[in-house]
Amino acid sequence: MRTQPTFRFDPARFFEARTGGHGAVVGIGYQAHGDDWAELTLPYDERLIGDVATGVIASGPILTLMDMATSVAIWLKRGQFVPQATLDLRIDYLRPATPGRTVIGRGECYRLTRSIAFVRGQAHDGDPDDPLAHVAGTFMFTEVGMSTGVGMATGVAK
Repeated sequence: MRTQPTFRFDPARFFEARTGGHGAVVGIGYQAHGDDWAELTLPYDERLIGDVATGVIASGPILTLMDMATSVAIWLKRGQFVPQATLDLRIDYLRPATPGRTVIGRGECYRLTRSIAFVRGQAHDGDPDDPLAHVAGTFMFTEVGMSTGVGMATGVAK
């Protein structure tokens, strides 16, 4: 009997292979990752400005960044890309992003159950000790029972 290889989720490869989607439109990119966390970037772009008088990025792209960073953290912790839905993602804005600076979003998956992932994270624009937002949330896996299945081909064979 022939077995299919399993693939470990590789976020750098995932972002390189991406051809579209909301994250690509707003310019979200990969920066770094660990076993249960990911850092993504949102470069400053005048198209994302929410207040033209100040040049501050709108809140929507920052929420998108954090949704993606926490999603990638889940896939890293699970070791594979698995379909999921954001159930709840609370964001607390602490201050506006500094105009002209790249926003860095770090998401962490700190607990997995059979059907739910728990996440937290923060966004900053250069100094992690001076965050502009914190997030906490939950995601639901939309295909229960896939924890040992084959991941997307955007990973590395084990």
